[in-house]
Amino acid sequence: MEPLDLRFLEETFPFWKGLTLREQQKLLSQTRCYVYPKGSRIHSGLERCTGVLAVKRGQLRAYLMSDEGKEITLYRLLDGDVCFLSASCILKNISFDIYVDTEEETELYLIQASAYDALGKSNLAVQTFLQETISARFSDVMWVVEQIVFMKFDRRLAIFLLEQAALEGNDAVTLTHEQIAHHMGSAREVVSRMLKYFQNEGLVEVSRKGIRLLDRKALNALARE
Repeated sequence: MEPLDLRFLEETFPFWKGLTLREQQKLLSQTRCYVYPKGSRIHSGLERCTGVLAVKRGQLRAYLMSDEGKEITLYRLLDGDVCFLSASCILKNISFDIYVDTEEETELYLIQASAYDALGKSNLAVQTFLQETISARFSDVMWVVEQIVFMKFDRRLAIFLLEQAALEGNDAVTLTHEQIAHHMGSAREVVSRMLKYFQNEGLVEVSRKGIRLLDRKALNALARE
């Protein structure tokens, strides 16, 4: 367990400076900082009260998993992001059985759900931040639903490759076809066939090292169709 960084809390939670000293101390007493290696399970779909997660550095993946093991990514959590769906026990009429894993070594703050809930009941700013964050996350989820329901797979794959390349900070996507399928809620064979088509069209180069984007202009045009 790592020591707490008050500056990070001030920057991440906009209500922090408006709390009384007693409120700050109470929340601090129920907050822990952990460093998890890549591939760690932070929150399981079977749990409802892991706690409120705040990412200091690293990257988390929030996703759904079917009974058959099929996965689909809902959103990523990056530096400074906060997740309340891992503390769904404090959310009225919301039951979201998500999983949260680390995609790289991640340092995060975990606030006990009961402590945040108690503070939110007496402080409007704390409750407002929860509601605004949940609203933003549901917008992310609805974007995923819109892609699945209304978009052709070639457009979805183009969007995913562009977003993943932006996350990795270059023109390379260092994910396997199986990993891409998990992110997109599809089958590896479907991903492989579409990547082969993209490669034949000169949009990407596929190798054992991953996928390199060759024609961003064409991929962007496909993503906007």
